[in-house]
Amino acid sequence: MALELRKQNMAVKEEQSLKVYYEEAVVGEFFVDLFVENEIIVELKSVENLSKAHEIQLVNYLNGMKKNIGLLINFGPTGVEVKRKYRKPQESN
Repeated sequence: MALELRKQNMAVKEEQSLKVYYEEAVVGEFFVDLFVENEIIVELKSVENLSKAHEIQLVNYLNGMKKNIGLLINFGPTGVEVKRKYRKPQESN
């Protein structure tokens, strides 16, 4: 995935570190699969079915990195499934 994005001249960081804070102290660290153009968090899965926990994980990453858009991509047994998640609810027009 990262190679294909780079072919499109997109900036991609793999296994981007995300520090977890509690009261100004670092208490842990997560790693997002791909961080594209310093704006979009991409989490890659290869599972039978995506679960709510996968979606919550992505939204937590969005909140932790203060980014607004993330993609959850599952390369499952029946094909590719893509879900877009937002840190802030999108306003309807």
